Amino acid sequence: MGAVRTDIEIDAPPEKVWDYVMDPTNAERWVTIHRKLKDHSNGALREGYEMVQCLHLRGVSFDVHWTLTELDAPRYAKWEGRGPVRSKALIVERFRALDGGSRTHFDYENDFKAPLGPLGAAASRALTGGVPRREADASLHKLKELLESN
Repeated sequence: MGAVRTDIEIDAPPEKVWDYVMDPTNAERWVTIHRKLKDHSNGALREGYEMVQCLHLRGVSFDVHWTLTELDAPRYAKWEGRGPVRSKALIVERFRALDGGSRTHFDYENDFKAPLGPLGAAASRALTGGVPRREADASLHKLKELLESN
């Protein structure tokens, strides 16, 4: 699929956006390709926190095993994922205060690496087209609607 980077401004304080986004049980409400949270670590978020998420893209469901590898709450999180057939994924989320802390700039980056090097990457692009970018944008807009309506 390659890298997808998108961002959005949300009329809510960064701590509120952070708390909502970083709670894995909320993914079903705003992540458009999320189907099920299969498992996750107990306790507070911390480096090493793990979760298993079932995602659905282009008619195919698959599991990704995520590990939180970097954390600077409430500003930055980096998740590294392992998917089917030795595929790898990376999510980087950045939260920046705007307007004295009453609003948030949320920067989202997702990079998926298909197995089999260049051949796998070409096949992945052919199968997914622009879907990952559209889904990322749709997810962020859904998040914005949810947080601004509360």
